Amino acid sequence: MKLKSLYREMINKGIEADVRSRREIENILKKRKHKYESLSKKEKDYFDLDALFNPFSDSRVLCGDLESNIKSIIVGVDVEGEELVVVDRLRAKGKKIDLAFSHHPEGKAYANFYEVMDLQVDIFSAKGVSLSVSEKLLNERKEQVYRRVSAANHSRSVDIARILDINFLCMHTPCDNLVYKYLDNVLGKEKPSNLSNIIDILFSFPEYMDAAKANNPPSIVIGNKSSRCRNIYLEFTGGTEGPQKIYKELSARGIDTIVAMHQSEEHFKKCKDSNINVIFASHIASDNLGINLMLDHLEKKEKFKIYEFSGFRRFARKK
Repeated sequence: MKLKSLYREMINKGIEADVRSRREIENILKKRKHKYESLSKKEKDYFDLDALFNPFSDSRVLCGDLESNIKSIIVGVDVEGEELVVVDRLRAKGKKIDLAFSHHPEGKAYANFYEVMDLQVDIFSAKGVSLSVSEKLLNERKEQVYRRVSAANHSRSVDIARILDINFLCMHTPCDNLVYKYLDNVLGKEKPSNLSNIIDILFSFPEYMDAAKANNPPSIVIGNKSSRCRNIYLEFTGGTEGPQKIYKELSARGIDTIVAMHQSEEHFKKCKDSNINVIFASHIASDNLGINLMLDHLEKKEKFKIYEFSGFRRFARKK
């Protein structure tokens, strides 16, 4: 499969799993196209053309030849300079590696990854929070993330990939969308009645069992095993943590339990103040699940040689 086809395939799969409808995403892309067409020639020179077909600002081909044939992929949760040097050493030792795949965004995909946070508004509204409240709180949070990210040296890893002539891609929200949809469907079907049931469900997946063997299991951080649950909220997609003030809004609308990849101390305290149970599913295990679901999809199209590193472990689902 050519790199450009593999890239498009992953973006389309991410759109399919998105909480927003395909029509809503198509409308977003149409607005971007209209904006592009209204720009001056100078402004068009630095417009990110991928944004015309890819709604996920945190997922891009960062470096490489789009016409490259991809038969082998090395996959990591985080791929930065040191990982790319490892890729170069492996190739020097005879390993055929056509693409380095990072889950977490790098380069230009990190520079404005906060734009994907907009999809959180749709998740909040599905739980009964008004659009006006959701947008106000989310916009405040996006500005915080923008200020934090803007000072970073975004191009370090991409420059290394370019110097070493490595095809380099990152795929963040599409994979997070897959794990969000997958777990939402499972929890909706299983209907756990207490936190212990949720932990048992997570342990039924090899990614979480593997994390537990490395002393990073799913864990209850607010509540206990017998704490009852009925209305569960998943914090698994949308770029990064949302606004802290949203927990009060969610609690007022009946959310009693949050299952999160992770939380900052400030977000944890807001959940505690709002009397919401919290389970940390394990960040890297959750990322692994999303990546594995994406690779399962790709390997329905074509078989790839997959190399594991930087926190990633391949667990294929049965067809």
